[in-house]
Amino acid sequence: MKPNKSLLIAALSCAAVLSFVTACSRAPQAPPKEVQVQADDKMRFDVTAFEVRPGQKVSITIKNVGTTPKFSMGHNLVVLDKQITEHNIQAKFLDPASTEAAHDYVPPGDKNVLAHSKLLGPNESDTVTFTAPQVPGQYLYVCSFPGHYTQGTKGFMTVK
Repeated sequence: MKPNKSLLIAALSCAAVLSFVTACSRAPQAPPKEVQVQADDKMRFDVTAFEVRPGQKVSITIKNVGTTPKFSMGHNLVVLDKQITEHNIQAKFLDPASTEAAHDYVPPGDKNVLAHSKLLGPNESDTVTFTAPQVPGQYLYVCSFPGHYTQGTKGFMTVK
């Protein structure tokens, strides 16, 4: 028995249309997460934890509310991949970052950096926008100005 050519073409056409329609539809997306963080002369972030959903858009605004000049007390905010932990951050990120004053203490091309602000002086602010990782877990965010992380300028973004 020979298959009907018209029936076969119709079936393939329906499959192609169905595939196109399902590929174009997306799951509903969470609204962007907006976070405001302040850094001060005591080397602290005022927000040390926040949560996001996998793949959610994140917008972090950091403001330096201190009064000490940028060259001696600048602040930035660097969101790191979850491969960087409190146990390995010194060797894997902070040591290389400490030699990158020309790049706001963020090594160019570092694949562990998910997002970062510019280095800020008193009363300056910057906003970084990025997409949260798909992988759930804790992601460190830090100020990479030399010595600031060890004094407590850090926090965690939890993807869940």
